Amino acid sequence: QLQVVEYGGGSVQPGGSLRLSCAVSGDTSRVYTTGWFRQAPGKDREGFAAISGANGKTYYVDSVKGRFTISRDNAKNMVYLQMTNLKPEDSAVYYCAATQIPRGVGWNSALGYDYWGQGTQVTVSS
Repeated sequence: QLQVVEYGGGSVQPGGSLRLSCAVSGDTSRVYTTGWFRQAPGKDREGFAAISGANGKTYYVDSVKGRFTISRDNAKNMVYLQMTNLKPEDSAVYYCAATQIPRGVGWNSALGYDYWGQGTQVTVSS
């Protein structure tokens, strides 16, 4: 079992930066993948970044590649999302999610994750 809590959202102007944090607690010795998702009003939840628990390999969708960086601190059981050059279309509720076993779906599929945080709002507006 895992517990996931994300924080660090807020409002920022276009072109600005923001860092989100995700605290993972519980049986953290068995974390298969931790991912970041976001959901804007009227849109589906989108997985856009993930990091492997085994080897730290990172995954990104094209829309955030080069702007967002996912990282982890195993000693603190934290996963971070550094977001730069933010755009208005990045505005959404951001969720951190984790799974302890592979689910046979893509890393950016919400079906692949069992444990979810409550979400944190990110608003990019001038």
